[in-house]
Amino acid sequence: MDQFTINLLFVGASFAVYIGIAIWARAGSTSEFYAAGRGVHPVTNGMATAADWMSAASFISMAGLIAFTGYDNSTYLMGWTGGYVLLALLLAPYLRKFGKYTVSEFIGDRFYSPTARLVAVIALLVASITYVIGQMTGVGVAFGRFLEVSNTAGLLIGACVVFAYAVFGGMKGVTYTQVAQYVVLIMAYTIPAVFISLQLTGNPIPALGLFGDHAASGTPLLEKLDQIVAELGFNEYTTHHGDTFNMVLFTLSLMIGTAGLPHVIMRFFTVPRVADARWSAGWALVFIALLYLTAPAVGAMARLNITELFWPNGTDAQAVSVEQIATDPAYDWMETWQQTGLLGWEDKNGDGRIQYYNDASPEMQARATEQGWAGNELTNFNQDILVLANPEIANLPGWVIGLIAAGGIAAALSTAAGLLLAISSAVSHDLIKGSINPNISEKNELLSARIAMAVAIAVATYLGLNPPGFAAQTVALAFGLAAASIFPALMMGIFTKVNNKGAVAGMISGLVITIIYIFLHKGWFFIPDTNSFTDADPLLGTVKSTSFGAVGAMINFAVAFTVSKMTESIPQEIEDLVESVRVPRGAGAAQDH
Repeated sequence: MDQFTINLLFVGASFAVYIGIAIWARAGSTSEFYAAGRGVHPVTNGMATAADWMSAASFISMAGLIAFTGYDNSTYLMGWTGGYVLLALLLAPYLRKFGKYTVSEFIGDRFYSPTARLVAVIALLVASITYVIGQMTGVGVAFGRFLEVSNTAGLLIGACVVFAYAVFGGMKGVTYTQVAQYVVLIMAYTIPAVFISLQLTGNPIPALGLFGDHAASGTPLLEKLDQIVAELGFNEYTTHHGDTFNMVLFTLSLMIGTAGLPHVIMRFFTVPRVADARWSAGWALVFIALLYLTAPAVGAMARLNITELFWPNGTDAQAVSVEQIATDPAYDWMETWQQTGLLGWEDKNGDGRIQYYNDASPEMQARATEQGWAGNELTNFNQDILVLANPEIANLPGWVIGLIAAGGIAAALSTAAGLLLAISSAVSHDLIKGSINPNISEKNELLSARIAMAVAIAVATYLGLNPPGFAAQTVALAFGLAAASIFPALMMGIFTKVNNKGAVAGMISGLVITIIYIFLHKGWFFIPDTNSFTDADPLLGTVKSTSFGAVGAMINFAVAFTVSKMTESIPQEIEDLVESVRVPRGAGAAQDH
């Protein structure tokens, strides 16, 4: 059986399960569409939350970013994991006790202002649409490779699949679909990692193998990796090379952005009691840790495998020949990925070999001149393909490649569905019912939610064709937007007495300034070549666009407290409401909508 058929079997079987679950759990009411009827068990919800959380950025892109940068990109792990702890401790239980369906509804009621609710809806839409661009980018990468079509065709196919099960199932269908997707994606991520760890270190636990010895040379794996990348002119893998201030800001931005993401917060509205919200968060952290503890090992081992494939006899010997790439089965993955447009190489100097090295390094430029090289000949290696290509690079069995195909697609689809649900809820429940037509029937509200989700899929698919970065980088921009707008409003709503004018002014200030900073670096509305700065040469010192969310959050807090101090105090009934949410009394019986 050929690899394409194996891929189809794994991907097709997983799709059949997802769509079957969506039909079985089809939402019949707004309560089921928005909050799964508030009857989800904490363990089930924790698993669904983990799948919702571990998106294309975590599954497909994060290990690639770590692999090609090393220690400096461990910020993704620290920020995303730390943010989840913030969410579990500071927000989830209190928001569940408040008992509403959406984040915007909480902000509107807490700050006793339709305007605050509308601004929250806008912030949610901006962050969620930016986030879903990253997911659709991952969908295109995964479908393109494993269905052996172009990246664009893969993106369009993935959009149709998301539409099929997310639009009809709502939160109820998405919850149980995400449980199945978690099982698929965690098996797909860890099984190849175990194989590769055994190959390189003899240790079946990747996280331990990362700190073990390289079996072929007997030297520590990370020391071997540092040596080989340094010899090719790249930065040492385990050393910090970036700007520390930007690194801290970026980690903080990811942390508070994580805690402000609407599609994750919505998951805690689905459990019966406040105590269940805490247990859900705990279980989700356990399920997330299974992947996050493995990701650094996947990145390091993949980088070593790739480098050794291009220099099979060591960096002091000749590079791999074009003939070997064309005839050796160990290199079949290169031709397959080349068809997607995400991998490319060129024999620039016509010597019949492909030299992979850092041609920006002065030391390597001198060696290149001496050897007659004409520059780095691995002309395109999209970092988003690394995890999906990893089993092929390591020459693992066909069924492992098929499994990771299903896992990569599951990761992208699970988060895309959660984000689209957050978008549709914001439009139908907060915008249409909350502001435009409060008397809308439940049937029409469900219809408007599904139409909003379909439109969001179309917009995200269009933008996914020309994303502003790799999947994880695009997602980092969304986290910055959530950090600058939603997280401060939630924190002030629960723990302070900031009034409605302060909250609105803070959210607008944080969101607008952050959007402008991102557009200045990534292009206006992400249109290529409309940017004035780049992250390599940012506007403010060393602060990159992906790190600015933390600055936006500080601006939000400062403006909100200043405006609130200059205007009237909050009404007594709102003060009582804040106390009732924050104080544990009666926590077991959360309010219903």
